Amino acid sequence: MTTTEAAGELTVRALGPETWDAFAALVERPNGVFGGCWCTWFQTMPSEKTYTAERNRELKERLVREGRAHAALVFDGEAAVAWCEYGSCAELPNIYHRKQYDAEADLYPDYRITCLFVDRRHRRHGVSVVALHGALDLIAQAGGGVVEGYPHDTQGKKQSVLYNGTRRMFEDAGFELVRTKGQKNTVMRRTVTAAR
Repeated sequence: MTTTEAAGELTVRALGPETWDAFAALVERPNGVFGGCWCTWFQTMPSEKTYTAERNRELKERLVREGRAHAALVFDGEAAVAWCEYGSCAELPNIYHRKQYDAEADLYPDYRITCLFVDRRHRRHGVSVVALHGALDLIAQAGGGVVEGYPHDTQGKKQSVLYNGTRRMFEDAGFELVRTKGQKNTVMRRTVTAAR
């Protein structure tokens, strides 16, 4: 996938062993993101829970090399500038308000989109939208299916941290609201057709 940003062309590539170094450089710039999470919180199984940035980095790299961590990486040239994490419910078991989610679930999706991150220098240029569409394209290439996202419903108000994106962004990408969870989070869903 390719798109044009004001400063140049952006491309999307899948997170994998061959893109690990670019992903790691992106995560290291803001000190491991969200206090050293390394985008493992939604992914961490209880038996693999870690509590330090160094151990989270090791866990993430191992999961990537084992094919158990998926994301669409947005590149500006050779530098990764954003990602959108996605995976199966088994791969991404942790979501906020999980107890409420399980109690109200009408079905479990084939894929979850749990985390979006954009490098500070590339924010407010639509890069998160590129990352989201990149994840949907990669899901289509993997056979498609029902996809859920859990974006924030900001009701038009600005927020500083939006690790799951906004309801509006997901609606613009073809997702429909299923229900709310917690105070400002939503469950949104769409079906992605398999790529030919």
